[in-house]
Amino acid sequence: MPVEIDLTYHGDPAGIAAVARSIEEHAPGSALYVPEGAHDAFVYMALAADGTSRIQLGTSIALAFARSPMAMAYPTWDLQRLSGGRFVLGLGSQIKPHIERRFSMPWSRPADRMREYVAALRAIFHTWQTGDTLDFKGDFYTHTLMPPLFNPGPLPAPPPIWLAGVGPLMIEAAGAVADGFMCHPLLSQSYLSEAITPQLEKGRASTGATGDFIVTAMAMVATGRTEEEMAVGIAGTKRQIGFYASTPAYKPVLDHHGWGDLHAEAHAFTKTGRWAELGDLIDDEVLSTLAVVAEMPDAGAAVRARFEGLASRVILSIPYQTDPGFGLEIVTGS
Repeated sequence: MPVEIDLTYHGDPAGIAAVARSIEEHAPGSALYVPEGAHDAFVYMALAADGTSRIQLGTSIALAFARSPMAMAYPTWDLQRLSGGRFVLGLGSQIKPHIERRFSMPWSRPADRMREYVAALRAIFHTWQTGDTLDFKGDFYTHTLMPPLFNPGPLPAPPPIWLAGVGPLMIEAAGAVADGFMCHPLLSQSYLSEAITPQLEKGRASTGATGDFIVTAMAMVATGRTEEEMAVGIAGTKRQIGFYASTPAYKPVLDHHGWGDLHAEAHAFTKTGRWAELGDLIDDEVLSTLAVVAEMPDAGAAVRARFEGLASRVILSIPYQTDPGFGLEIVTGS
């Protein structure tokens, strides 16, 4: 099967319905994913679902530890119903400072917590599907109350749950408990094949998981229609790689390539407020390893070639200012 290229939306929620309809019209094999950044991912998804009828929709990602499993389950269930079964719940952990200091929520043993989080969601989903008593008791979460008044009732099928991760423990957890895995945008072909894939397989083997498991890569793409646009794309992508490199959670990717010192340099820049200079640390080798760099007519083919045989879907990450049709042009090649 060919690698499908999916799109993301980061703009004002009011604009997502038009973008979703455009994707459905011009690239019906693509899906639309939204991150949880400056806007609520579930508001995005409700608007996109209401404006479309065929394309797959999902979060890439929603922040698990910012909510209890029950608080995550309700909007997930409603979106699966509203979309007619087209919703994918992509979950990620975020990092400790954001969970503790931005959301004022607990952080501990993130991979173990995520395993239990997914188990709790599935227990809640089971109760809503069957009417069975809710009796989930774990180390991190307890859900033992579900009066009929608060049960939204069954669906034709619960939504699939995909997990995102970078480090080996979270990747293994995804293989063990999830229906799919979403790679972080700081990703190389060799990190996916040599680090992520074996850990996913280890996780699946640990639980005897069978059936379909979807691996979705995320790819930063530096492209443009003109030399000027290419320059903007390369500069913006280098800045984004520099930002990721400064974050301790993403250091395993750098270590895989022997670039651990880059993390120390980038982290030092952030401590002295030199955010705008992070891109200066990224040379062309790092750029081409961690991002697809290609002129616009060749960008879609380059993305597919990089991940063929390793992932069934690729979500585009375009970390610089572009016009609304930019991502769709990469997908369609026109």
